[in-house]
Amino acid sequence: MGSRRRHPLVVPVLLCAFVVLVARPTTASGEGADPDSVTDSGLSTEVTRLYADAAVVTRQYEAGRREAEAEGAKARRYEELLTRERRDIAVLHEDLGRIARGQYRSGGDLPFTAQILLADDPEELMRGQRAVWQADLALNNAIDKSRRAEARLAADEAKAAAHWRKLERRNAEIAKLKRMIEEKLEEARWTLQGRADDSVAAGSCRGAVRLDQPDPGTMPEYVTPVETYELSASFGSGGDRWANGHTGQDFAVPIGTPVRAVGAGKVVSVSCGGAFGIEIVIEHAGGYYSQYAHLATVTVDQGQRVTPGQWIGQTGTTGNSTGPHLHFEVRVTPELGSGVDPAAWLSARGVQL
Repeated sequence: MGSRRRHPLVVPVLLCAFVVLVARPTTASGEGADPDSVTDSGLSTEVTRLYADAAVVTRQYEAGRREAEAEGAKARRYEELLTRERRDIAVLHEDLGRIARGQYRSGGDLPFTAQILLADDPEELMRGQRAVWQADLALNNAIDKSRRAEARLAADEAKAAAHWRKLERRNAEIAKLKRMIEEKLEEARWTLQGRADDSVAAGSCRGAVRLDQPDPGTMPEYVTPVETYELSASFGSGGDRWANGHTGQDFAVPIGTPVRAVGAGKVVSVSCGGAFGIEIVIEHAGGYYSQYAHLATVTVDQGQRVTPGQWIGQTGTTGNSTGPHLHFEVRVTPELGSGVDPAAWLSARGVQL
């Protein structure tokens, strides 16, 4: 999902980008351009850009949250050590008090010289007094050492707490930006879906939209049809919606998610209407065909050659669909009813779902 390196400027940079994005018109100008196609391309581009921005901000938010949790744990650990150090100092002070009280009880309030003169065994008194002085010195040294440790811990605790508060403030800013982008994205997604539903109702596709494509040089020979997903209904699974078992593999993804060609091939069909809504069928080497259904937009034309990982459309919930997802099939003919298990087909080509 990308690098986890922190970028301190990500919040102001993305916020500026978001302001520009909101202010940018969603239509493009051009001589002789179809207004509907231009508008759809602008909307699809906006959804794609917001989709990418939301992913970046989400990663930054999650990384910041983990960092804040770690820093908060560190501050709490310093606070616990500081509390323990102060408790130890209190015990040392109590020990020092006991020595002083014992010394008072053994000698009363007489000066030490008078105690020697009156003592039955002055040498024994001297040995005892030396032991008291040594214990007193050791305790004072221990108290001084603990005081220094207390000061260091207090400084470390204050530094960790300050860093923690700074992270919390930054994460609050990122969370706010994340909500703004997600709200804008949700609105754009359903606008995109509404136009797709109109196309399906009319039985006529609105034409391919144009999106900036990922670098084809970085793609393996075969890829998953969407990059990030959760698997839902699998091939052959039963249900009220399928008379003879599910004919493909479903990928649960939000509306507007870029759909990728799983491998190189030729677009043999782009259609709207029917149970699959907006769909694309691609012919691959070896006599196999892949189908991508319930789309909101297409970005390719019939007869066009595609490369692995090329964006061919955006997900939606058109046709006979219970919610936003991609229905993906692999067939031995272009038509429904010749499907093979997509997961096994991809696995044989080095792609694990």
